[in-house]
Order: sequence, then structure tokens, then C-alpha cells
Amino acid sequence: MKTLKGPSLHLAQFSDDATPFNSLPAIARWAAETGFSALQIPAWDRRLFDVATAAESQTYCDDLTGMLAEHGLVVSELTSHIFGQLMAVHPAYDSLCDSFAPPEVHGNPQARGEWAQQQMLMAVKASARLGLSDLGTFSGSLAWPYLFPFPQRPEGLIETAFDELARRWMPVLNACDEQGINLCYEIHPSEDLHDGVTFEMFYQRVKEHPRCRILFDPSHMVLQQLNYLEFVDIYKDMINMFHVKDAEFNPTGRQGIYGGYQSWVDRAGRFRSLGDGQVDFRAIFSKLTQYDYAGWATLEWECCLKNPLDGAREGAAFIRDHIIHITDKVFDDFAGAPVNPQQINTLLGIR
Repeated sequence: MKTLKGPSLHLAQFSDDATPFNSLPAIARWAAETGFSALQIPAWDRRLFDVATAAESQTYCDDLTGMLAEHGLVVSELTSHIFGQLMAVHPAYDSLCDSFAPPEVHGNPQARGEWAQQQMLMAVKASARLGLSDLGTFSGSLAWPYLFPFPQRPEGLIETAFDELARRWMPVLNACDEQGINLCYEIHPSEDLHDGVTFEMFYQRVKEHPRCRILFDPSHMVLQQLNYLEFVDIYKDMINMFHVKDAEFNPTGRQGIYGGYQSWVDRAGRFRSLGDGQVDFRAIFSKLTQYDYAGWATLEWECCLKNPLDGAREGAAFIRDHIIHITDKVFDDFAGAPVNPQQINTLLGIR
């Protein structure tokens, strides 16, 4: 068994135009003082990271890791969720997703997708230069608007969507293999890979690619009422990244999983700061330890009620308190007795 690494902090929800959240050195100083050991860096946020430079310059990457080391920090992983989202966009979301891409590709889905693929390939190279092994992302979504089967879905619609999704991702997965990087898809509502079944549909279509892996976040499973503990049991060999994020689901006679188009505060399912929701993290940390999860435990803070600074401070302590430091002895060794092979037969009554 292995002791989980942590706590790491996903920076996407904390980066800002105001100090200390507008530059990597400043946010690193704050994160170290808050109790984190590592940073998970969003590759799309130019305030913190230049993915194009990192893909080509070892000096840039060495300077970055050296700066973090001065604060007692390392990079746990890069994330590429925005790039991944743009790899596959249903036309219904074109105008909303254009805001994630540079102006020169707005209104041109093909150009936007090609731009996203190039960003993904740079994120893969940057991860390798930083000495990392895993990269988080979203799958994007071609079929999400057809989640509920009414009007009746035409035969072949979902199959074609997943065939196309696999076609778009294969070059990136192959590049990951060349660079020794595992591509970890976050199982997430609004993505085509939103549960175990859809991950398996994709995994089959990418021919069980050795670099196709899972970013496990139990909060999204609470919101869709998926058994996240059984998910760990089933996919233990595929989970390479872990977002420690809490959530709660409190259905009423007026709303359930779909949320009634309400704000996050008023939804039956909503994200909460660590310890304020319903996720059984003691069981999750126990299972991941039992199954030799070798990665980081990373706080992804999202809460519709609590101040983010409080959420970060409490979250760092929460993760530290839940990490199980593995034992180097068997607890009942005191009752053991040395037995040689000849004595085994005697113990069993075998003559």
C-alpha cells in the first residue's frame, strides 16, 4: 500500500486579477502559508502559467519548479479542462464556449477545435518537461443535449457521437503515450464522459488506450446520485487523479437531480466546502489507500456558501487529517508464532 500525497490545491477557483491570486509566485506563497504541499496548475490561465513556453522551454519549467521549491511546494499536475472542453462542443453551446477561446477562432467551430487540440498537445509536452506523470482534462460533449431520451433519440446518434469523440482524442492520447503522460478525464456532468458507463463507451472506442485514465471527483457523483464508493471499487486501476470536493443532495417534493434551473444556493444538489457536505471521505481515503492509489489528494474548492479563504484553510487541514499513513507492521504480530513448513501439516492434521 501507499500513503496518498497531499494536500495539493487546484488553483482554477482561486486565480484572480487581485493580489496575491494574480501571479504564480504570489499565490504559491499564500498556498504554502495556508498549509498546502503542492499546486495543481490550470494550463489555460495565462496569469499563472504559459503553456506554450512551458512546452518548449526546459529553463522556464526549471525556473517554475525552483520558485515553488523555495516555498516548499511542487507541481502535483497540470489541468487542461478548458482545452478539453473545446475539443468537442455541441452547436447549442458554441457561443458560450467561444469565450474560452481566442477571438480569432470565435464563430468557427473547426478552427476552435484545432486550436484546442494544439493547446492540449502543448499541455502534454509541458507536463513532461515538468517531470509529471498525469494531466487532468474534460472530454468535451457532443451528445450531452440528448441526455434524456425524449424526443426519442435516433438510432446511432450516441454511437456516432462517441465514435467522433474518440477520433478527436486519439492524436492527443498517442502524444501522451510518447511523452509518458496519463490523460485523466474528469467524470463530470455536462461532459460526454459523465459516469462509468460513458467512460467505458469511450475507452472501448479509443481501443483501451493505455494513457486513458480517470480523474475521480466524488462531488459530481453525489449530484447525479451515483455510488462513488462502488465506482472506486470498479475503476480502482484507472484512477490516477483525485479531486477532494464535497457536495450534498437534498431532494424535495419540488426538485431533484435536475435542479429546476435554480441557482447553486437553491439547488437540491450543490457543492460544499470540505466537511460541510455528505461525501464519506473516510471511506474514500481508506479505499484509495487499500488499492495503492499513488497520486495526490487535491482540494478543488467550490461552495455556494462559504468564503473561499476559509474553505482553503479548512480544506488543507481536512485532507491532512484524512490521509492514512500506511502501517509498516501487522497489528496482530504480537500473537504470531514461528512455524516451519513441516509443522503446517501437523497444524492441519495431515499425516
